[in-house]
Amino acid sequence: MFDVQHWLVSLPPIAVYLLVAGVIGVESMGVPLPGEIVLVSSALLAATGVVEPEWVATAAATGAIVGDSIGYAVGRRGGRPLLARLGRRFPRHLGPAQLARAEQSFARHGVWAVFFGRFVALLRILAGPLAGALRVPYRRFLLANAAGGLVWAFGTTYLLFTVGRAAEHWLKDISWAGLVLAVLAGLASTWWLRRRAHRLSADEPTPPAEPTPSAEALPSAEPTRAGQPRN
Repeated sequence: MFDVQHWLVSLPPIAVYLLVAGVIGVESMGVPLPGEIVLVSSALLAATGVVEPEWVATAAATGAIVGDSIGYAVGRRGGRPLLARLGRRFPRHLGPAQLARAEQSFARHGVWAVFFGRFVALLRILAGPLAGALRVPYRRFLLANAAGGLVWAFGTTYLLFTVGRAAEHWLKDISWAGLVLAVLAGLASTWWLRRRAHRLSADEPTPPAEPTPSAEALPSAEPTRAGQPRN
């Protein structure tokens, strides 16, 4: 993440905003990209005054909402065959096991999986295409998608920006410590949402095992002699 931030410093502000929107937008369409890393790095960059936090947050929210909507349209048109192709192309991120967990989350939690999915890497990538493939009503999807995108983008950006500015003021001579504090604060900012969101991808409880027949119900294994009737 630090290397990403150093690279972003060399770009003009408008390029940083476009990059944030583009990476997060493509990630939301169903392509595994480091959208959260780009957002965190840009928010920390805003704390140094290189870019404006409101534009970083706006770019991130726009990319998330538009990207998820495009992913929804593609998933609605391509259906499960599209998800299967994505799984073959990105087996590590979107393989059958990951897809099954995401489908389970949608089945159990509906559009709440879209909202909280913005805070979970797996659902952040699959929410749009999967909602389209499962024929979730678009109005409900858009409401949850927009709410999750705005809370995630503005909450992450402004918390990191605020803590980063405070760290820069208090720790002028220890810049690395301020950066570490900012990163830790960014992780803490979404702790409770992540904890809630990870429950969406939890496995369903396994059904109880079938009872084994008792010894009385088992047929007798004692051999019978020829000509003797069985008791």
